[in-house]
Amino acid sequence: MAETQRLQAKRVGSEPMMLSLPRIRSSGRCALVLFIGICCCCLPAPSVSFTSTTTLPSSATSAFAAADRFASDTALQYQPFTQVISDVDDTIKSSGGVNVAGVALGGIDTQYKRGDFYPGVFQFYFEMSMYSVEQINEAVLLEQEESGGGGGDGGTDGPFLADAVNNMSKLSPPKVSILTARAEEFKAALELKEDSKLAVAFRKTGENGGVKGWGLGPVLYGSVAEWVIQNKKGLRKFNSFEQLIRQDPTGQIMQYVWVGDTGELDQEAGETMLREYPEVVKAVFLHVVSEFPYPDIPPPKLINGRPLVFFRTYVGAAARATQLGLLGGDGLARVMAAAEDELQDAGVPRSSDKWADIELDMALAYQTLSTD
Repeated sequence: MAETQRLQAKRVGSEPMMLSLPRIRSSGRCALVLFIGICCCCLPAPSVSFTSTTTLPSSATSAFAAADRFASDTALQYQPFTQVISDVDDTIKSSGGVNVAGVALGGIDTQYKRGDFYPGVFQFYFEMSMYSVEQINEAVLLEQEESGGGGGDGGTDGPFLADAVNNMSKLSPPKVSILTARAEEFKAALELKEDSKLAVAFRKTGENGGVKGWGLGPVLYGSVAEWVIQNKKGLRKFNSFEQLIRQDPTGQIMQYVWVGDTGELDQEAGETMLREYPEVVKAVFLHVVSEFPYPDIPPPKLINGRPLVFFRTYVGAAARATQLGLLGGDGLARVMAAAEDELQDAGVPRSSDKWADIELDMALAYQTLSTD
């Protein structure tokens, strides 16, 4: 307990700060929802390039058209899908602080061993991705009930609309996109493949949540240039983000949450995203990493009206996301349980600063749940 109190005092602002932000909603058509649901299921396997166009299966055409007509009549309101975009090293897994000739091989974190996944990270990404899907499904089903379960006017839209609603109930959340500084030239050694531990962990989390096929989506790499000139890493990731959002530059269908860390210019990339694209970037979350124990956690801030949140553990990140309306209370509870289970399964002793960090953020999470 004394250790937790000491750690609390180390952090900036010992009293947990509650965040709030109006939930981002946009008017649009059911057809757009159906379109992106199909796109989410058809996202390419991890690769160096991103294809911005996706062809709809012909079997979806009639349901797509019916949903379009229905949405035109009802002006259905929905929240766009949330796609998590993420860095890898020191964000999803620890770099271990390894460096060669003074050049960091991925980051600076020394709290966890190189290659260790951070407790709760995969559950956090899954819950963030699922939350908007759940809201869309609820909105569509509610609209269906209020319209009497069909075309309303007894027209021919009824059967097609039923097909559209059935498709909605089967929507999968958007896969996680990776923006990494790993050099494309070293892809043979550094490529994130479908059978990698990271991809398997993503996929397993989705399956445990009842969603098969969810996991790792497009991967956009960096180049050797950023390894040589380190201060270009932030710009490269921002440029990769601009490539990614070509799938929906308006933000009516897809909006984004960037998750990075404080070690390799992810903050620069995130702040630039918020300045240049506040209409499509919901929030930025930055994992605070350090070469030394008990780093200070900067307070959250707004850039262009959008939140930038610093966090030490994914329990803390989930608590902040819940406060911002980006995650539900049930999702927060599942992230809390996953983080605890993963630390226990790894055999981490209770005296470790890893537990001290988790327990501190658990207090914030319980406070958030009590007011949710």
